[in-house]
Amino acid sequence: MSDERIVNPSSGEEDQQVEKSLRPKRLAEFIGQEKVVEQLNIAIAAAKGRSEPLDHTLLYGPPGLGKTSLAGVLANEMGVNIKLTSGPAIERQGDLAAILTNLQKDDILFIDEIHRLNRAIEEVLYPAMEDFALDIMVGKGPSARNLRLPLPKFTTIGATTRLALLTSPLRDRFGSTHRMEFYSHEALYEIVVRSATILGVQTTEEGAREIASRARGTPRIVNRLLRRVRDYAQVVGGGVITRDVARAALARLEVDELGLDENDRRLLHAIIELFHGGPVGLSTLAAALAEEIDAVEDVYEPFLLQLGFLHRTPRGRVATRRAYEHLGIPFVERISPDEQTRLW
Repeated sequence: MSDERIVNPSSGEEDQQVEKSLRPKRLAEFIGQEKVVEQLNIAIAAAKGRSEPLDHTLLYGPPGLGKTSLAGVLANEMGVNIKLTSGPAIERQGDLAAILTNLQKDDILFIDEIHRLNRAIEEVLYPAMEDFALDIMVGKGPSARNLRLPLPKFTTIGATTRLALLTSPLRDRFGSTHRMEFYSHEALYEIVVRSATILGVQTTEEGAREIASRARGTPRIVNRLLRRVRDYAQVVGGGVITRDVARAALARLEVDELGLDENDRRLLHAIIELFHGGPVGLSTLAAALAEEIDAVEDVYEPFLLQLGFLHRTPRGRVATRRAYEHLGIPFVERISPDEQTRLW
């Protein structure tokens, strides 16, 4: 169910097709992430001045914030090729060896979801990143020997949504680490205007801001909402995205003014109505929603926590006063079991 959500920050097949045309090509075109862009500008200028490849770079943060796009921008700025792969796609050591031996000098190797690399494959990546060498075992048994093949100097760019899952040896081999933050409404508005121009969509300032305000701080979501609102405007709204057209289209998509969809509201209703506002354990909540535990923890909860609608406590999840107010449910102040014991 989570994969079908209009506000799901993970990339789907349609997103991958459309995003290629919407992705920025240069750092000057990259909207938002000002601190990261400033640091990378300096790193690029320094690397070019020394005629060296970029330092190995690690980008981390929630999905949909532009980690893959930024890797492509770095390749364009350096004037080199980029090889795209992901942790789950590299199943055997030979897969990684084939990728590494096909790299040219100063090329960029982008590994998405790098936290999902197999530990045995990481052992091959360590000397490649540190010494630009590929260690291969030739033969078996007592006659086996290690063969070291030199590799051209290259840059590894890793992207992850779960920094804590990276092993320390792998994390330490990245020369620079950058956290991608959620985008402001103003940055998302600029992205809507830019994307609308590329897609050939007419939009008013109010219409663009309405879409930006409901995108949960995520460029991938704002572009997806723009495409859905564009369809509605084309069929019903006269082809122009105004504020009224955007509100009507987003209402049909069941995305409210804060960016919550039906599934977010269903989770909050479950905590409030089934479990009296909490606390409720994660496994119990997942069972009540007929969802996987990982989906609740990684997909639903982060944005609700960001809004202050949900608290994680040692005893379970608790809906806050803000959640009650947003859903229009009267909030009743409850006495905790510890306080009840003291009163008695």
